[in-house]
Amino acid sequence: MEGKVLDYSIQENSGVISGEDGSRYAFVGSEWREDLPPTRGMSVDFDVQGGNAVAIYRVLGTTGSSTIPGSKSKVAAGLLAIFLGGLGIHKFYLGYIGPGLVYLLVNTIGWIVTTFLLGIPNIILGIIAFIEGIIYLTKSDEEFEQIYVIGEKPWF
Repeated sequence: MEGKVLDYSIQENSGVISGEDGSRYAFVGSEWREDLPPTRGMSVDFDVQGGNAVAIYRVLGTTGSSTIPGSKSKVAAGLLAIFLGGLGIHKFYLGYIGPGLVYLLVNTIGWIVTTFLLGIPNIILGIIAFIEGIIYLTKSDEEFEQIYVIGEKPWF
């Protein structure tokens, strides 16, 4: 049966799924069969046993989105990284203030001392940001959401 995760608590290691039949099914974390933890709104496929959800898998590539409304766009983050990444704009967009400031400060200091270092720090930052942009764009929407928005992984 398919459904959506209504809630999941890491502390309690349990959650609730709303099935396509309109019923709610409780589940425990040991029934989750994916590497990434379940999140609210995620589309899932599961079996029912005794009124509980078992053998739960995340559904990929469905028309229903498992992303949270108002979340960050992987396309926007990827394009910002590719075109303005040396300034850390993509980090600020994703809400990573610390890494964004690292990019901005290294870039600014790189321009100030560019005559001594031949702009090498700026070139390195540009390459790193370009690679991050490609990584963002090659992830599926669900993977991007789980890793960079919900999981808050600031680097690669």
